[in-house]
Amino acid sequence: MNKQDVLVIEAHRTGRHYWRDLWRYRELFFFLAWRDILVRYKQTTIGIVWALGRPLITMLVFTLVFSKLAKLPSDGAPYPILVFAALLPWQFFASAFSGAGDSLISNAGMISKVYFPRLIIPASTLIVSFVDFLISLAILVGLMAWYDFSPSSHMFALPIFTLLVFFAAMGTGLWIAALNVEYRDLRIIVPFVVQFGLYISPVGFSSSIVPEQWRLLYSLNPMVGVIDGFRWAILGGNTPFYWPGFLLSSFLVLAILITGLYYFRKAEKTFADVI
Repeated sequence: MNKQDVLVIEAHRTGRHYWRDLWRYRELFFFLAWRDILVRYKQTTIGIVWALGRPLITMLVFTLVFSKLAKLPSDGAPYPILVFAALLPWQFFASAFSGAGDSLISNAGMISKVYFPRLIIPASTLIVSFVDFLISLAILVGLMAWYDFSPSSHMFALPIFTLLVFFAAMGTGLWIAALNVEYRDLRIIVPFVVQFGLYISPVGFSSSIVPEQWRLLYSLNPMVGVIDGFRWAILGGNTPFYWPGFLLSSFLVLAILITGLYYFRKAEKTFADVI
């Protein structure tokens, strides 16, 4: 074999055109996303029932516990709507975070055989979670019609808060996906982290019940500002929007996304060898 017939692919040189490659491999991104959607929904009612039933059951449980038993305030909205407005961003985040964390391991055969920007794999998992988000949004519209509750005039800001959920899910997903390749035991911890995060986030209750002197500290949980933003955009309410907490949460979301991208790119060079 002649020397000129040999093609050498060097791992450290792939970064030179990495972001251009993301666009070149966009069809792979859409294929992976479409494949996951088909697995979830095609020729089965379980995926649709699960997408509809999970937030409804969670809403009913939280309404019973926090409204009927604990008698917590609802900021002028029916309590089921208060809860569901928070479940929208939370379940989008939790589903995308869990899916992205397990995505590289699930596609190990593809990673070890062919080159493509590995970022495509965890990014594509967000699409399935977004489809579930849209289904849940339709349920929220039905709930608001049932309670004859008009949406807030702040709905124009909803895409901004949705984008923040994307960023939060992507950033944390990249961290856990890269770490999961090296430390497989993290797959066991992820469900616990998601469950714990549900209870420390203002999903079943309004963050307005947190004492004023603790609200900024509470906003160190990045999802607090995002959830409060969703409620403000959808419901309005009598409680003023807590801008310091939202700005802090937004800063943390962007920091997690940037550091997640950096760490993922750094670890990506060894995925094919380790996985």
